Amino acid sequence: MRPALVGCVVLWTLPLAAGCNLLTPLVFIGEHKRKILPEFDKLAQSRAAVLVWTDQATLFDYPHARFELATYVTEKLQTEMSQRDLGTDLVDPRDMEDFLQKDISAQTDPKAVGRHFEVDFVIWVEVYRFQIRDPEQPQFLQGTIEASVVAWDRRTDAEAPTRFELTPVECIYPEGSPVLMNATNSRLVREQTYRKFAEQVARKFYEHTVDL
Repeated sequence: MRPALVGCVVLWTLPLAAGCNLLTPLVFIGEHKRKILPEFDKLAQSRAAVLVWTDQATLFDYPHARFELATYVTEKLQTEMSQRDLGTDLVDPRDMEDFLQKDISAQTDPKAVGRHFEVDFVIWVEVYRFQIRDPEQPQFLQGTIEASVVAWDRRTDAEAPTRFELTPVECIYPEGSPVLMNATNSRLVREQTYRKFAEQVARKFYEHTVDL
């Protein structure tokens, strides 16, 4: 894995299952926090790739959205897994994007991605809603990303991997009311939407705590 990108990557278009458990168990810690167990806990001591798909309409307005989202998700997951000393290695999103540019069919083929990078797992993030501005009020900003998340386990059979469908992600930033569009807010809203989305995806794979 190359050095972390999120700290330095600028959004290109800006000026800038022991297993799967859909009903995630909650364990309370004291009075103010709760521990949430991972939905998918198999990534330790493995090599994995994050594959993000976005539709053509999104890429028309935000040409690098796929790469940007993959970068944020990959780096958040790599950071958290490394802090927990879980020995997870993730494919560099730059290498992933290079491959997807050369092999267009692989953009929707987790099996092909798994074969190419020879990974144990492919984390397939399919974005079916991506919105930064309200289409009915384009002068306002409120980032919205909705996506499905599937973990493909190639360890038993690389040609017929086991598919684990996790709970979908619904991310909104800022919550509540949108903010008026200007140069500063445009950058802030998009970046913070990416960060929040990446955290929601990454947290499916490691134990963490949240405030009550």
